[in-house]
Amino acid sequence: MTNIKKVSELAGVSTATVSRTLKSPELVTEHTREKVMKAVQQAGYRPNWLATSVKTGRSNSIVVLVPNLVNPFFMRIIEGIEQGAQEKGYSVLLGDTQGKASREHEYASMVLTNRADGLIQLDHSFPFSANDAALAEKVPMVSVCERIEGERRYPFIELDNYAAGRALTHHLISYGHSRFGIIAGQRTSQIHHDRLAGIKSVLKEEGIDFADNMLVGGSYRIETGIEGIQQLFDRDVPVPPTAVFCFNDDIAVGALYELKRRGLRVPQDVSITGFDNVKVSAYMDPPLTTVDQPAYEMGRRAVDVLAQLINRQPLQRTREILPFQLLERGSTGPVKI
Repeated sequence: MTNIKKVSELAGVSTATVSRTLKSPELVTEHTREKVMKAVQQAGYRPNWLATSVKTGRSNSIVVLVPNLVNPFFMRIIEGIEQGAQEKGYSVLLGDTQGKASREHEYASMVLTNRADGLIQLDHSFPFSANDAALAEKVPMVSVCERIEGERRYPFIELDNYAAGRALTHHLISYGHSRFGIIAGQRTSQIHHDRLAGIKSVLKEEGIDFADNMLVGGSYRIETGIEGIQQLFDRDVPVPPTAVFCFNDDIAVGALYELKRRGLRVPQDVSITGFDNVKVSAYMDPPLTTVDQPAYEMGRRAVDVLAQLINRQPLQRTREILPFQLLERGSTGPVKI
């Protein structure tokens, strides 16, 4: 097996620096880290994490709880988590919870039994059972996109969803729209409240009324988009919406499908917006106007924060807000006169 001395020769650094980079990469410069990791790859070096775990009492693994593993947005976050974890010497254990509390409890308990050193939650729920809640108080845990429910404020990496909701609303109003529908995802999450608050704040500033019955949906599925359009356009309302906010791109896919099935044109008759910028959104017909989230970077940053918690290093801040970009594409346009 290639040893650490070979890696140090290839990287042009000491064996102590190689060891420090592999065990605590945050303690070395980015330039040094890149040199060492490149040398590790060239040499085919495989650190003996098992021996290290016996000495330290750590597993060198982290658990990632995913509410829906087939969601392409979550997969982009996981890519970032995997890369960040690999650089820090952690293996990643994925738990597809399918939104079920029992599955969350089972996967989360791995941290309590020393099978994992920390946990990243991609949903808003507190993942431990009531029986384990007291034991979980000191568990290193970070949430991405969402904020974990409960009195304790766990660190979280998120987007400014309020500002993104405002940006989408300003965009549609600039095209003359004043009758809006919203197809929402999980209504109990902070994401929902922030995006909705952002939309409503702009409508209030512009003097545009929003009827509560124009808010439908309740999950981040393609079927939610189909059902949402059916509800918005089959109701006995004087005039249907000319623009529909979809709270993720999957919902927008279903909404676009149902609008076309009804013979309505996008954006000539109805404008549609999504959220997340999954890869397929740029290739839809028409391409989807959406909000791009830096999902990969969110995943990498979550590992950085989790590693600090595992190593009991102080955090400079517990909330990190990453930038978004509004991508204006063909699914939005001027209101039909």
